[in-house]
Amino acid sequence: MTIRHLRIFLAVCDSGSMTEAAERLFMSQPSVSQAVREMEEHYGVRLFDRISKKLFLTDQGQRVLQYGRHIVSLMDEMEAAVGDWDGQGILKVGTSITIGTYLLPKYAKAMKERFPQLQVEALIGNSERIERCVLDNEIDFGVIEGVAHSPYIVSESFPGDSLVFICPKEHGFNKRGDVELSQLQKEEFILREKGSAGREIFDGLAAAHELDIRILWQSASNQAIIHGVEAGFGLSLLPQSLVEDGIRNGELGTFKVRGLSMERKFAVIYHKNKFLSPGAKAMAGMFTAESIFSALPNP
Repeated sequence: MTIRHLRIFLAVCDSGSMTEAAERLFMSQPSVSQAVREMEEHYGVRLFDRISKKLFLTDQGQRVLQYGRHIVSLMDEMEAAVGDWDGQGILKVGTSITIGTYLLPKYAKAMKERFPQLQVEALIGNSERIERCVLDNEIDFGVIEGVAHSPYIVSESFPGDSLVFICPKEHGFNKRGDVELSQLQKEEFILREKGSAGREIFDGLAAAHELDIRILWQSASNQAIIHGVEAGFGLSLLPQSLVEDGIRNGELGTFKVRGLSMERKFAVIYHKNKFLSPGAKAMAGMFTAESIFSALPNP
């Protein structure tokens, strides 16, 4: 087993085809097939199921993929570092939208002051996308709302924020603290897209209490949701930090559901096989060491 075997295996996984992998690597298709066969013989397992001329990763193949991406990445990082001592390092971090809005700029600036030669590249998306990027080794670590779902990911939780129910200011729920969960079934909602942490919480809440919720709109844009609520199209559930100005200015209404706590935690996540550089450890530590309540705007 060599790094060459792993590079060929990863190319097959990424392309889904021995032939396409061979073209990418400028190799013959038989050579690619032979390398995969040698890996299977070495480990005594089948890495791919071959069904109707298509390749599907087996469970063992998925395990090799998770390790292989990080082994090859470490090799590339070592070669770059040894070959170019004067080069600038790159730290790739991914965050959910709320965290990217309020925490990431502050900590990216702190990293620039602490590690002048380190360039921080950021990806902002919903929590599901950030988790996928961690698994695919596209980022060094992520910071998400809620929890990660993959057994290949290490998750370090820290205090998060609160979700808030919002409504049009003229709505009968506005300023009430005793709304019953069952009353939500009579309302229409404007929610984040599936894959966002807030939507996952809302869907879990509805499922746990067997609520049949009418979802009128779905959007990846928090501002589109806020404007939709302001215009009277429905209710929503969003992070407090995103809606508190609108509530304070009287543009949005808010209410509480009886007996329901909407506080949540955030988490720094990284692949269990990932080697975190000193810079990555330092930036991850900035998130976990400080409660988000001290970084977000005050109500």
